[in-house]
Amino acid sequence: MLDIVLIGINHKSAPVEIRECLAFDEDDTLKALSFFKNSRVIKESILFSTCNRVEMLMTTPLVNEAIQDAKQYLSDYKQMVLKRFEGSLYIYQDIDAVRHIFRVASSLDSLVVGEPQILGQIKEAYRKALAQKTAGVILNRLLHKSFFVAKRVRHETGIGDHAVSISYAAIELAKKIFGSIENKKVLLIGAGEMAELAVEHLIRNRTGEILVANRTFDRAVKLARNFNGKAIRFEEIYSTLEFADIIISSTGAPGFVVFQEQVKKLLRKRKNKPLFFIDIAVPRDIDPEINRLNNAYVYDIDDLKGVIEENIEDRKREALKAERIIEEAVIGFKHWHKNLDVVPTIVGMRKKMENIVQKEIKKTSKSLQHLSEDDYQAIYRMTDAIINKILHDPTLFLKQNGYHGPSSAPIDFTRKLFRLDEE
Repeated sequence: MLDIVLIGINHKSAPVEIRECLAFDEDDTLKALSFFKNSRVIKESILFSTCNRVEMLMTTPLVNEAIQDAKQYLSDYKQMVLKRFEGSLYIYQDIDAVRHIFRVASSLDSLVVGEPQILGQIKEAYRKALAQKTAGVILNRLLHKSFFVAKRVRHETGIGDHAVSISYAAIELAKKIFGSIENKKVLLIGAGEMAELAVEHLIRNRTGEILVANRTFDRAVKLARNFNGKAIRFEEIYSTLEFADIIISSTGAPGFVVFQEQVKKLLRKRKNKPLFFIDIAVPRDIDPEINRLNNAYVYDIDDLKGVIEENIEDRKREALKAERIIEEAVIGFKHWHKNLDVVPTIVGMRKKMENIVQKEIKKTSKSLQHLSEDDYQAIYRMTDAIINKILHDPTLFLKQNGYHGPSSAPIDFTRKLFRLDEE
């Protein structure tokens, strides 16, 4: 029987200095799969590599040797002394490995619980393994089951419902204020990374025109192109506030860029349409006193972090439901995997019975010459039905024992009883 083994490191077990040294790009991955394919002890393999984890999933008849080969390959290929990273490795075997893969695919083992990107990354790793023909019967079944479990977790729990990134939390707050942010005009002040991420979320929600203001105008032009937006001069910010609905600010300015008095004058011109500021700069860009004005809302980075902390707690509660779904799937996969051992014995019993039938029919063929072709077919159908009935209880016995406990003893006894290993 082939055992399932997983060996890896992630954000919990190893610092980034170790993870980045062991990371695999596409070319590295193909070379690793080729090495495992030619291994004496590794029969199937898939390799996952993301910014937060590197994991090798294998099947093997010789667990210790396969683990040692995988460790040594990492050391040799990455030119890194084994002692430097061996203590950061975790190793899971059989059901523990299955449970781990289900949890990873369902984003319960991610840095941000519930983030959806990991499932796509696992699917891509699986596609590479299929292309290299390193995934066989067991890993094919395991990965497809992982995708199914991840889908159930996503649909049956609220694990991905609550914002847990600064940029996403900002957009969720904007939705609460406007009801819908479709076609709302966005002004981006500064060109920080978090502001860019927030704009990406806004675009997915089909906001309207995007304006970009930056002290360096060339940078504003470049960023505006990324979002099919329009660049404006930094000095034009005040006049643009009259028309904007959502303002995202992330400059490196030492003080406020937008003041309460400026906004107060604009609100009459805007006919009190809501104005939403997302201030993700440190120090802050937006005067917090603006919050005192009617229909003007300012959220800074601390406000957004507070929202995120609440949402993380919500995700943790939903994760408990996800764990139950995963445990159900683990039990089902365990049953299937154990029964793999039983299949050759069941096939062997049937083959032996069919050979006996064929020999007996051949012995009596002369006395059956008077039978028509239809009669012959009736006899074959009858003998096939007899074989099915004779093998029904032994097959059930083997499958049940394979599920409820160690299956080697019943299998060994059955093979001796039917003399399946004798020539």
